[in-house]
Amino acid sequence: MYKIPDQYYFRIHHVRPRFKDDVENVLFYMAHCCATLKELPISEYKEKLNTMIQLYPENAGKTEKTINNWRTEIAALFGFYIEDKNTQKTETGEIAYFLDKEQDLVQFFKFYLFKFQYPGGHLKSDRIKEFIDAGIKFKPAHYILKLLYEADSELGKPLGITKEEATHCIFNDLRVTRDNRDVKEVIDLIVSNRQKKIEYEHGGDITRYAGDILDYMVHANLLDERHGYFYLNHTEMESIMVFINDINYFDGYDSFYGKIINISDLSEVETDWFTYVNKELHVELFKTDLTSYFISDTDQEENLYKTAVDDKISEILEGVGSTKDIGDLGENLIIGHEKVRLVNLGREDLIHLIKKIPTALAVGYDIQSVEEDQRKRYIEVKTTISNRPLKFFGFHLTRNEWDSAQTLNDRYFVYRLMINRSQKIIYILQNPVQLYKQDKIEMRISDGAEISFKENVAEKTELMIWKN
Repeated sequence: MYKIPDQYYFRIHHVRPRFKDDVENVLFYMAHCCATLKELPISEYKEKLNTMIQLYPENAGKTEKTINNWRTEIAALFGFYIEDKNTQKTETGEIAYFLDKEQDLVQFFKFYLFKFQYPGGHLKSDRIKEFIDAGIKFKPAHYILKLLYEADSELGKPLGITKEEATHCIFNDLRVTRDNRDVKEVIDLIVSNRQKKIEYEHGGDITRYAGDILDYMVHANLLDERHGYFYLNHTEMESIMVFINDINYFDGYDSFYGKIINISDLSEVETDWFTYVNKELHVELFKTDLTSYFISDTDQEENLYKTAVDDKISEILEGVGSTKDIGDLGENLIIGHEKVRLVNLGREDLIHLIKKIPTALAVGYDIQSVEEDQRKRYIEVKTTISNRPLKFFGFHLTRNEWDSAQTLNDRYFVYRLMINRSQKIIYILQNPVQLYKQDKIEMRISDGAEISFKENVAEKTELMIWKN
């Protein structure tokens, strides 16, 4: 059994959200909630956010303590809002606004991991003191990616690591987290332990913290997980190199190292930490390339790397501009879908009537399509990308879009396009205003309309790819 020498053992830990198994759906929901609150007095922000948390489908009947824990975990781990004790105000963080607007959970997790470090404001002050006293200064995503990158080069083949190996050879070893141990030494250690068939103490409680970070790195599309091993995702090398070359840390704790620490002084740094994780969120940094989500595996279970993009899909994407623009790409994919729909109806002669509407016209929808009988179909496209299927079906309609929906009635459609690794699904809502009046969907006024619906209300269909 492998054992870290006692003088080097320090168990890394962080806040573990109780919604870990549903984290993608919860993050979209909570980002949306926080984005609607903006800035309020601390007590009012808490009260309103708690009310919203209680409305999440899984939270019916949950105790006030559980709801409070949800709220504080969202703030501590993901920085969705910033409490300023001096002004007694709570302000929604830029990271929440970003996720709510861009609907790109993959990019969100990259931003999150890029800033995540030990120690950090996601820990309570007494825990931060323990990390500083131990001399720890560690960015896990940076180190893991650097290790796997070096391993691929050194070994001449991809190296995947397990949660057990990450826990015992990286996270809980001060030679790594304090002393920044050369990754080549850790590679040699992992390989040697495998050759000697040395086992690791394992189990959920032991590996959970390293496991969390590895799972988040999969959500960020930085790693691929195969049969319990985590490998570099070579389709993301541009982003991976940004992580590897990053040498920046939050410096708010630097003055405390090597000194006797007053915990109240650490508390003063909390606002600075959450400001740090919410700044410099450049939209173009880590932008998700949706073309990779239309790449096929030659063997989904065994082939680690992706094959080339289908030529016909590339034709669809051609002319979109940046293939990383989720909104534009979603609209182009829906145009292709509509063409296939008409062909399947035997009305290929109507394809020329499908038009993408310039944003500058501000008509309240993205696409003008047609029915089999040539009636118009006005389509507003809402696109979301994630690595796993979602069950949160909310979206925002601007005032102009809601007004158009009221005017166009049953000719107005919302296409909620959900793209993930396993499927590309459209949830179609026809006449959302009427659906709201019939209590089939929920709507809340907030600079337009915040819409949420259950899966069985919408027409569910697979995205059809136009092959000219």
